[in-house]
Amino acid sequence: MRIFTKKLPHPDLPAEEKAQLLQNAEYQETMVESTFMYLTLDLPTAPLYKDEKEQLIIPQVPLFSILAKFNGATEKEYKTYKENFLKRFQLTKLPPYLIFCIKRFTKNNFFVEKNPTIVNFPITNVDLREYLSEEVQAVHTNTTYDLIANIVHDGKPSEGSYRIHVLHHGTGKWYELQDLQVTDILPQMITLSEAYIQIWKRREEDETNQQGA
Repeated sequence: MRIFTKKLPHPDLPAEEKAQLLQNAEYQETMVESTFMYLTLDLPTAPLYKDEKEQLIIPQVPLFSILAKFNGATEKEYKTYKENFLKRFQLTKLPPYLIFCIKRFTKNNFFVEKNPTIVNFPITNVDLREYLSEEVQAVHTNTTYDLIANIVHDGKPSEGSYRIHVLHHGTGKWYELQDLQVTDILPQMITLSEAYIQIWKRREEDETNQQGA
């Protein structure tokens, strides 16, 4: 993965001083190549207020909206104690398996908050070609992934529980596991859950041909 980083001047500086700093080498964009174990997907900020029926609104977001973080063009601001940075990310390789970690939990000085946003995602046929650089696209034959496991967090951050949805490859059926309990589950029900960690498997050439047949 390529990570593009650009340092930002302090927001309280006068405009002229900011313009001068942006000319310095320290504030020019840099690029590094990095490996990754998983991809962290950032959720939009959840609403703080209730609707007219006094119920909290649970927002929804498409998977491809939060995957846009890795398209090489979307910029995200990162803040440290002293400095601010803009970063862009672009994938340079698609491994046989991809792990998505949906960032539901944020921690401040007092407690942990959970974002309940529902991610709308297809179970199969997720094509990640557009998140690759152009030169890599030319050599990457297979860029389509299917979901094989989905870990869900239910409840409050400190009192919640976990469930896992697993695809049985031999039968194509989905099962839900919680502790020692195993039950069948329909694929369309999986997409309604508060997905936390997902494992995706890249289709190989013969699998892609079978899907298209």
